[in-house]
Amino acid sequence: MNDLVKLFGPFNQIVTMANVAKDGPINDSQLEIIEDGGIRVNNGQIIEVGNYASIKQSGDQLCEVSEEAVAIPGFIDAHTHMCWAGNRAHDYAYRLQGATYQEIAARGGGILDTVRHTRAATKQELSTRLEQNVLKHVQRGVTTMEIKSGYALNIDDEIKMLEVIREINSKISPTLIPTCLAAHTRPPEFDNNKDYLELLKKDLLPTIQERDLCNRVDIFIEKGAFESEESEEYLSYAQKLGFTICAHVDQFNLGGSAVAAKIHALTADHLEVTTADECALLKQSDVIPVVLPGASMGLGMPFAPARMLLDHGLALVIASDWNPGSAPQGELLTQASILGATEKLTIAETLAALTTRASRALLLEDRGTLESNKRADFLVF
Repeated sequence: MNDLVKLFGPFNQIVTMANVAKDGPINDSQLEIIEDGGIRVNNGQIIEVGNYASIKQSGDQLCEVSEEAVAIPGFIDAHTHMCWAGNRAHDYAYRLQGATYQEIAARGGGILDTVRHTRAATKQELSTRLEQNVLKHVQRGVTTMEIKSGYALNIDDEIKMLEVIREINSKISPTLIPTCLAAHTRPPEFDNNKDYLELLKKDLLPTIQERDLCNRVDIFIEKGAFESEESEEYLSYAQKLGFTICAHVDQFNLGGSAVAAKIHALTADHLEVTTADECALLKQSDVIPVVLPGASMGLGMPFAPARMLLDHGLALVIASDWNPGSAPQGELLTQASILGATEKLTIAETLAALTTRASRALLLEDRGTLESNKRADFLVF
């Protein structure tokens, strides 16, 4: 087996992210940094991380790097909407003229504009766009990415989206984690939310479970989308079926965090208007907060209170929310850096939010740190 072992290095530094606190604030001094380090890999799995000279063995295939190189775990983007068709540049123009998110939707823009294009797109068209987006993310250091459906809002085309995500996942090396967000907003052919959610419960959720298309369910809890009570009922139903639960909450109005806490969701995502009261609820139920600075930048609104979430003992995760409308940039590291500067996050807190804590938001135990028996999933700067 030794002829299969590769030794990467020597790195000026390896930032392992191992032994980082599970929750709450992190000081930069708590980071484990290995000087003159090496990473031994066998068949895509880390065997050993340590001082290069100390772990080097005869027979290792040497993969040398630049003298000034630094290795860190691959970035994990735990909230994206990267599968879509169409273009919403006009939404951005409307926002610059002062239109609100809700006003743009009333003009025929917003989510339903993307829905029209996504329904009309073929699987091949969606696949081409998604593969392009995934490869762009990989070039920016993102090696694992969650991708939501939710731009079809009917049974057949929601399944189409999830099938495209699965096909791209089998085709290229990054890991794609699919999530069903059919409850993104009410489609125009329905007069009320109740009938639409009943359709999803009766026809869509059992189908995607039977076909193993995804094991995560999300909903947009917001005025103009789905109210708290109906969202709780829908998520509880999905939870009983065995789905992992996450939810869009507190982006424009409060109420969603209370639902996420009550049903013990895995994550609560957005949180731009969250207060200390919501932080306490999320902490009590061990919900992981996922903040989305790309949406704040795209919409021109304040960032989620990342510093406050950490100071309340929560496990902050930073994701891109990459989508065609409110967060079209997709630049995860840039967004996280700007958020960190604004919210006064330590470098350790920002890195943890993109790696080890982000892995927990997707229930992935095999990545997020550089240590023995983890995936050989690392970036070299």
